This record gives sequence, structure tokens and C-alpha cells, in this order.
Amino acid sequence: MTAAAIVAATALELFFAEPAPLEMPSAEAYLVRMNGVSRLEDRYDALDLWTSQSVIGRWIDDEGRVFTLASLDYAPPSSAATRRTTREGYAATRKRIGPKDLDARDAAVALLSPFDMPDEPSASHVGLNGWKILYYHGTNTTAVSCAFLPKGRDTWHFASWELAEGDDFAVALERFESDFLADWDAAVERHIPTERGAAQAEKARRRGDADPPLPGERELLRADARHSVANYPRWNVTDGREFSVLDDLRDTSGFVVAFTNDLSAVRARYASVLPSPIDGTNTLCVARIFRDRAEYAAALGVNGRDDMEWSAAYWNPSRREIVAYLPPEGERELLRTLRHEAFHQYLSYACSMIAASPWLNEGYAQYFEDEESADWGLGAWRPDPKALAPLLPLVFAMDYRAFYSGTDEERALKYRLAWSVAVFIEKGADKVRGRPFANLKRDYVAALIRTQDMLKATAAAFGSERAMDDFVDEWVRFWTEGR
Repeated sequence: MTAAAIVAATALELFFAEPAPLEMPSAEAYLVRMNGVSRLEDRYDALDLWTSQSVIGRWIDDEGRVFTLASLDYAPPSSAATRRTTREGYAATRKRIGPKDLDARDAAVALLSPFDMPDEPSASHVGLNGWKILYYHGTNTTAVSCAFLPKGRDTWHFASWELAEGDDFAVALERFESDFLADWDAAVERHIPTERGAAQAEKARRRGDADPPLPGERELLRADARHSVANYPRWNVTDGREFSVLDDLRDTSGFVVAFTNDLSAVRARYASVLPSPIDGTNTLCVARIFRDRAEYAAALGVNGRDDMEWSAAYWNPSRREIVAYLPPEGERELLRTLRHEAFHQYLSYACSMIAASPWLNEGYAQYFEDEESADWGLGAWRPDPKALAPLLPLVFAMDYRAFYSGTDEERALKYRLAWSVAVFIEKGADKVRGRPFANLKRDYVAALIRTQDMLKATAAAFGSERAMDDFVDEWVRFWTEGR
């Protein structure tokens, strides 16, 4: 950054610019059975958990400078401990970094630094405010990288300031120390509220107070979700029993409250329409809602999801969160989108995090978009049954690559056909003589969990080509007679 640009910038706002919500750690699901109950157990790379929980916040300015702040409370897991673990398992085994645990501190800095660590860090010095300060620059001039121990604290912190092209490193370094490190108390008061609680927790440990009991997996996931936006004042958190909603919407608090109430009711409806053999009492739905598409698109880039730029929202199974934004059409359209994505979330857990066929997953996600409709998804569009009947077996045989392929019109038709199948199953299948399709959904879910293959599950659920032909015939009759 040029000297002129630095002088023109407001001191702390130079660092705490536009917040970039922190990405949730990536999970893998394991199906476990205990005392006759099957449930999913999310397991994580311990290093991923450590990183996500150590970083306090990340901010980006208009010229691309990235400021990252982390608390080095806990030592990074050893290589032997980086195997998959639950949140509970990780929390129970992590070890604190003491003010004199220099090797653990340096190992943590090496993992968080935006560039390769130098062989030897610079010698520490005492800043104007009595801190211990240690820089890790080596020959690097692209980012300031610093570990510091605030006076009177036991916990080392880490900060990096990745500079923009053309910035003067020496000037930036001087500004970093004079306007961030030397103004730490103001930074905590104005931008880092979690540090106030951390200081209180430190005092409690010094008094010898017992640590609070460890919560369960659902609450640990909820805590990570809250942590990801805790130091961003525009962001709000609303909790329900089975979900947490994170948003930076403006003047829409009424919508968020209505949505949290709506989601509880709709999730109960999901479970009644597509019951699961898996106990879900330990699961949590996290919804992250951005205020506009530009912010949503920027977050996609930061989180490495450029492949989703076309989307209005998405369910991220590995991160266990729904990501959306408020569209120009307003809150009603957002509610439809969230119901759609929340069904994907529900079905993922219901099917042991094994991808279900798009005819079921996308069909029912659309079906549940309009809960307020008296017909529960029986919308204005009607298929031409006889003309479209030959396409149904093809849709049943599609994976996601095939389902999403083609022109916009072709893709829209596949979505509508999947929706029409869901409507027929819910509105017409029980009226078919002998009710041959009464267990189709149950059999599909059971077969998917057993085979871990969406196409094999479809074949197993129907049982034979003749059964699928009969299903298509009844689908034609349903849509022709307008039941």
C-alpha cells in the first residue's frame, strides 16, 4: 500500500474492513448402531476443526488485503491425531498452549501463516504497550505475520495482513504495529467481542474454576456456527431446537423469526412424508443467509465454491450448512428457496449422507416449497402425460450429472417431471388399486443405505421393470384425469 493510501485510511477500519464469514469444518458421516438405534456420527479432520475454531475472524478490504486474526488457545493436533474424530472427541483431547509453550506456538503460526514459515522467526521484542511481539517474515514482503501476547494474558494470538500489489511493506508493518497492536483495547471493544469473554474465561482458569461440562455434538456444531460470525456486528444468530440461522439481512428480523418457526413445522412434515430409519436427535441444520447476491457470490469465491456461481442457494453436505441470499423477489421467494434446500439437508441425513437420486431429492424439494398451498405443491404446471411418459424411466435412471445437463429448458423439464412424480406419490399412489407403490419411498431409502448407490436403490425400490411400467401408467392416468 502506498504511504498516501495508508495515511488516508482510518486506523482500525484499515484492518477490520468487510467481514468474510468463516467456513465450517468439513465432515464425513459414519453410520453407527448402538442399543438398537442407528444414527449418524459426523467425523472431522482434527486439524480442520482446530483451524476453524482458532481463527477469530477474517476481513477483506476493497483492494484485496486480507486481515486474519486467530487465538492460539490450543495446540494444533499432532500428525497422529489428524485422523477423523468427532467434535466431542476432539474437544476432550485438545491441549492448551501456555505462554511459554514456544514450540506449540510456532507450530500453530506455521499452520495459520499465509506463506511458508522462515527457518528462524525474528527475535521477540516488547512493544509500547508491554506486549511480547514476534514477527515471522523472513524474506517475505507480501504479508505481515505476527504472534503476540497481550500484557496480562496467558494466550498467544496470531495476526496476518496480506497486502495488495504495490503496497510498501515497511510502511504497512509500521502501521500494523502502531494502529493495530498498539490499539488492541480499542480493537477488542469495537470489533472483537469474543475476546472479552475469552479474557474472563482466562481469569476463571487462574482461579482454578472447573471447566463447564462438554456439550453434545449438536451444541458443539451450533457453537462453531455462532463462532463463524461472532465478531461481525452485522450478522445475527437465531437458534431453534434443530437449527441455527445466521444472517446479515437488513430490516428483516420478522422474516427470520417467521422462518425459524416455519422450518420447525416443515421439517416435521419432511419426516412424516419421508421417514428415516436413522435417529436424528444429534443433527443440526445451519442456514447462512447473505443480504444480497453480490455478497453471496463473494463468499462463494472465498470458500472455493466458484462452481456454484449460477446458484440461488445450495446445501453443502460436507459443511453441514444451507447457504442462500435474499433475492430481488423478496422474502417469500427466499422462504421457498430455504424450504427447498432444507429438504435436501433433511434427506441427506435421512439417507446416511448418501446422495439420493435426483428424481426423489429434487422432486420432493420442489414439492415442499409451497407449504401454504392447499394442495401442498400441486401448482399451475401440468405435464402432457402421454407425450412425457416415455421420459419418466429416463429420469429415474439419471444421476445428477445427467439430470443437470442440457439446456435450461431441458433441465427445467426434468425438474418438473421429478416434481410431478412427488405429487403423484403423495396425491394419487394410495388410490391405485392394491396400493402397489405404498412403500416405494421407504424401500428406496432402505435400499440406498444398504447399497450406497442411487441407481441401484431405484431399481430395488421398484423391484422390476414391470413395476416401473405400471407406475408410469398410473402416473399418466393421474395427470390425465386430474385427480
